[in-house]
Amino acid sequence: MRMRKLKWAAEFLENCPYLEHEPDQNKGNWKQLLNCEKLHVEIGSGKGDYWIEMSQMYPEEGWIGLEKQESVAALALRKAAHSLPNRRFIYKDAANIDEYFAPEEIDVIHLNFSDPWPKRRNRKRRLTNNRFLDKYYDLLSSDGCIIMKTDNKDLFAYSLIEMNNHKFVLEECDLDYRSNEHPEDAYTEYERKFSDKGQPIYRGVWRKKQ
Repeated sequence: MRMRKLKWAAEFLENCPYLEHEPDQNKGNWKQLLNCEKLHVEIGSGKGDYWIEMSQMYPEEGWIGLEKQESVAALALRKAAHSLPNRRFIYKDAANIDEYFAPEEIDVIHLNFSDPWPKRRNRKRRLTNNRFLDKYYDLLSSDGCIIMKTDNKDLFAYSLIEMNNHKFVLEECDLDYRSNEHPEDAYTEYERKFSDKGQPIYRGVWRKKQ
């Protein structure tokens, strides 16, 4: 979702000490940098709620937020207030994710409330489009997985088909995820808003097929 451009965002990001300005320099070395054995990457981190809380809940695991919108990335990093040893943030486009990570380096890819791009001509922009899935498959470890949450049933249905036609196996599928308590899983900003309105949250977990 687009938001108004923040005048202070560019300067803030330029001088932010806990933003990875050259993520390609860490390609293949993220786990060593974050001192972890399990690496999570959230694509489209928005204002950072999920990335921040999950990195606090699971300090032994590595958490990297990836966001391409300048103002949104700035808000996430300002909200984080300071860096933690197990988390980093990348202000870049996910279309080039293979430039930032090495093959089989990521263990979990999180897709939280991604832009649904509803018009047919824009479907190739969806983060579960085949061109993205090709990259995810190469970057995920041998037992790696994709975890997706969305309020958009059309995007979820599309993703089920795309994943099924690719080299991923559906392990979990929930059509009303927040109808039950999940204290192990943090809310995103949009997830809490939609849940408070009583809207169902769709969630799927897909494992990399060997």
